[in-house]
Amino acid sequence: MIRAPDIGVVVVSHRSARTLGRCLDCLRVADGVARIVVVDNASDDASIAIVERLAKSDSRLQMLGNTANHGFGIACNQGARALDTPWVAFVNPDVYVARDDLARLASHASSAPGAGLLGTDAIDAAGRADPAVRRWDPSLRRLLLRAGARDELYFGRDPAASLQRVEATSGAVMLLPLALFRKLGGFDEGYRLHAEDLDLCRRIREAGYEVLVANDITVLHLRGASSRTRPLWAEWQKHRGLWRYFKKFESAQTSGPMRALIWLGLWLHFWLLAAPVALWRRFINDKG
Repeated sequence: MIRAPDIGVVVVSHRSARTLGRCLDCLRVADGVARIVVVDNASDDASIAIVERLAKSDSRLQMLGNTANHGFGIACNQGARALDTPWVAFVNPDVYVARDDLARLASHASSAPGAGLLGTDAIDAAGRADPAVRRWDPSLRRLLLRAGARDELYFGRDPAASLQRVEATSGAVMLLPLALFRKLGGFDEGYRLHAEDLDLCRRIREAGYEVLVANDITVLHLRGASSRTRPLWAEWQKHRGLWRYFKKFESAQTSGPMRALIWLGLWLHFWLLAAPVALWRRFINDKG
């Protein structure tokens, strides 16, 4: 198991005060962590104050503050540029790791030939497992043909494997060699929120490496700490990200009529989700 401080951690925050302090407390006592870079995307809550307070007693902790919300991928790349460690780990501000989780993850990566990017298992506050940690590549064409069946998105958990090969894993926790991350150009900054993790996993595999999930490491992921305040915006970015992913990886093998049908289905799905939220907000405003 890695004990030396070999891991640099990047945490991207935006209105994450509810969970950020505990997240950083977990990382500060985690084995193997040499640096923690928090990139704040223009939070207007107590997020910045939390980081500044903790940094006074921990020289490994650094904050990079942005005056606007530039998106997850841009902020991750910004944080990674501040690191000089062998490993980079991206950890969401609503994720709590145990003391040895990241060190064990790096040890898994070191001992697995061909390992490129590793994720972990995850549960929420109620103990429910997150199926999104073991994903197939998202195919809008396949989802359309199968009427959007979400069980088509996820692998099952292999109980016999401590390391399970997948096509993609969740961006809540990702660890990979910093040199490989830089070689691939980091996250695609054309995404704003959602799907940039899936994009990176696919490019890792296309470069000849494996994407793996450590089934024997489980983190607590509260999910959506910074997106709850703007659910429609978050859904918009999710759908926009999926369309960008489709154009990069699937569009060239898709006929023109099918591309048009997929575009229509994707944005119809967004409006079906958005309409009830918009109506509820209008009702609340009228009542107020």
